[in-house]
Amino acid sequence: MHHQTITLKSPLSYHVFSQHFLPSLPKNPRLTKLPNFPPISAKNRPSSSTFYCYGIGTGISAPNHASDSQYGNLHDWKLRSTGVKTIDVATLGNLCVDIVLNVPKLPPPSRDDRKAYMDHLASSPPDKKYWEAGGNCNMAIAAARLGLRCMSIGHVGDEIYGKFLIDVLRDEGIDVVGMSEDTDVVDRFSASYETLLCWVLVDPLQRHGFCSRADFRKEPAFSWMNALSSDVKMAIKQSKVLFVNGYGFDELSPSLILSAQEYAAEVGTSIFFDPGPRGKSLSRGTAEEQRALSHLLRMSDVLLLTSDEAESLTGIRHPILAGQELLRKGQRTNWVIVKMGSRGSILITKSSISCAPAFKIPVGCGDSFVAAVAFGFIHNMPTVSTLTIANAVGAATAMGCGAGRNVATLGQVIELMRASNLNEDGELWDELLNEDVHAQEITFLSKMGINGSTNQLNRVDLQKVVSELLLKLEYAWLEGKVSS
Repeated sequence: MHHQTITLKSPLSYHVFSQHFLPSLPKNPRLTKLPNFPPISAKNRPSSSTFYCYGIGTGISAPNHASDSQYGNLHDWKLRSTGVKTIDVATLGNLCVDIVLNVPKLPPPSRDDRKAYMDHLASSPPDKKYWEAGGNCNMAIAAARLGLRCMSIGHVGDEIYGKFLIDVLRDEGIDVVGMSEDTDVVDRFSASYETLLCWVLVDPLQRHGFCSRADFRKEPAFSWMNALSSDVKMAIKQSKVLFVNGYGFDELSPSLILSAQEYAAEVGTSIFFDPGPRGKSLSRGTAEEQRALSHLLRMSDVLLLTSDEAESLTGIRHPILAGQELLRKGQRTNWVIVKMGSRGSILITKSSISCAPAFKIPVGCGDSFVAAVAFGFIHNMPTVSTLTIANAVGAATAMGCGAGRNVATLGQVIELMRASNLNEDGELWDELLNEDVHAQEITFLSKMGINGSTNQLNRVDLQKVVSELLLKLEYAWLEGKVSS
């Protein structure tokens, strides 16, 4: 039995700003102008810190990690566990390395030719400057940069790509819990054990093509995993949110993903599920895949979909009505969030609808968007505020390269929110909020400076929402200073 557990630093992630950046502040934080936050990175993170746990009301201190012997393995974490959820967000599976290459032409359409093309690329590893953390690493990094304590659950191999991925996550303060496996089932040096790679290929016209080992398998890449280990269960139990997306099915079996969802429900961990483009293929896939998709859509606490994905899964074109249908069919579902790219986003509950036009950026980044939704969910923020910060984080990430270490920093998010430049299309929202839409309350984010209600529509001033969000971020920053 070979048992792999990858544990980096302490299993808690700590995110406060370096004291080198902390100006003297008055005792009353309400009178304090929010400072210009520097980008959060390993370079400006203090080696000893305290993070204030919102909602639980307890300070959790971490000693200097110069010696890993004190907090160096998951066993120590188990001994320190007291039943309190000390991790904000855990991601399940979908840990991969993106290799971004400029190529003269995209891969051929033929399956065999594409496989040969990919094998040729993989025959000699490209320079490390083309590597980037991909998959659920994007969500975890974005969440960590918002100050959430993050954990990644998944599999990475022992080769150079796996070590690179672990180093990137470690530098962001994110720990990894590896899966368990039998050496009788898989040779740790075989291809099925290796870290999953995704080749991101860009042609001279800036068109993108993607291919990975998972594209050429009938079974998930790590189909040899068939049960949750005790370490994985502990990580889920200690987390407030477990994030699952459709791409996880490329790596893990449907039964294993359902086991994680069911265990999360049992231990009071909220499930976020984003089916992504895989939702359509899963709905037409094997009987096991269809059952797993249906179960996740019904039993997840928060569903996140694009408007096209919502239509694909419900047959309803109107994004709000499609979201309400998913909510109606859900047994545990509290929020359905429909992402509409450059137009904005909508959050639907059983009694309300919140609408937030996007910031004026051509596109947004879905992984970063989810991280900010988790931030709002964990901090019990108003739904329209949750959408506002999610739109801002997604847009700020899209302004850069948008992947891995290029996801938005907190400083970039704050700068974008301060600009308060909404892409508010009145005709679009009038069309979406037509007479067919029913809710006890509809909240709409507006840049027009109008606060107040007309019938069931409550317009909320963007400046007011942004001011409250900045204050929320300021308090998180101040708590880190006061407690350290």
